[in-house]
Amino acid sequence: MAFETPKINYSGKIREVKLGKSKNVSVGGESAYPLYLFEGENPNQPKIAMEVFDLAPEEWADAAIAPFKDVAGDPVAWAKLNVEQHGADMIALYLVSTDPNDKNMDAAQAAETAKKVAQAVDVPVIVYGTGSEEKDAEVLAKVAEACEGLNVIIGPVQEAGHKKIGAPCIGYKHTVSANTPIDVNLAKQLNILLGNLGVNADNIIIDPTTGGLGYGIEYTYSVIERIRMAALTQQDAQLQQPIISVLGREVWKCKEAKMGAEDEKYGDPAKRGILMEAVSAVSMIISGADIVVLRHPETVKLIKQYLKAFFN
Repeated sequence: MAFETPKINYSGKIREVKLGKSKNVSVGGESAYPLYLFEGENPNQPKIAMEVFDLAPEEWADAAIAPFKDVAGDPVAWAKLNVEQHGADMIALYLVSTDPNDKNMDAAQAAETAKKVAQAVDVPVIVYGTGSEEKDAEVLAKVAEACEGLNVIIGPVQEAGHKKIGAPCIGYKHTVSANTPIDVNLAKQLNILLGNLGVNADNIIIDPTTGGLGYGIEYTYSVIERIRMAALTQQDAQLQQPIISVLGREVWKCKEAKMGAEDEKYGDPAKRGILMEAVSAVSMIISGADIVVLRHPETVKLIKQYLKAFFN
């Protein structure tokens, strides 16, 4: 008697969300658990977004800044480099210049930068503020207006400011990155609030907040896994959205990724952060992330090889 692999019958499905100005990049669409290709469909391979900052980073580890030293401070050139040379599927632009506790740059100027980056590349662009409720509401509303017709992904959209940012996203037809602090119920609640506001479910991705390796990644893994279980086996329509894991910044701000070679037991400082980022990315993909935001080109290579092993 031939062995038959036991299979789960899934009653739900993840929504497929189309991203980018041409809407030619799709995420989601799964009808089975992540990478369970023997049980159902995973029609869209997880996408890799690479970071771009609108200001030259001042506190990055040497290993992290080295690949971008010629373009740091020029977000358009940086975005093109990530797409054309490093194979980024998407760009994640951080408007760090608008941080009210630092440069506090003008919202209109930041929006113009976002527009230039979105126009310069053919891949979808994620535009992130700084997490400051008041300033992000101003900045991201301007971004939504400036980037009309480019279908960017805008975030973080949190419960406190979801109306001020969500409404412009509706009006100018952008996708919302709904950010909550590592909690299944809060993720569901924010999706409900966005739906009540008028944001179409086809324009929402879930950002459940990602902890770096050794700094809370197990909580994120558990929450993403539970979101997927509710979406696929409990028919929870409010959680049937693609998931984005914003992990590059979280990994590279850890002391182990930033410290040099002063302690030999930590190994090669040029490889340490890359491996921490790669392990974090694999963990998030296995748990259910449809998009992972990465920093280092070598990490991107490793994750592309990993995905190729599954999908080819």
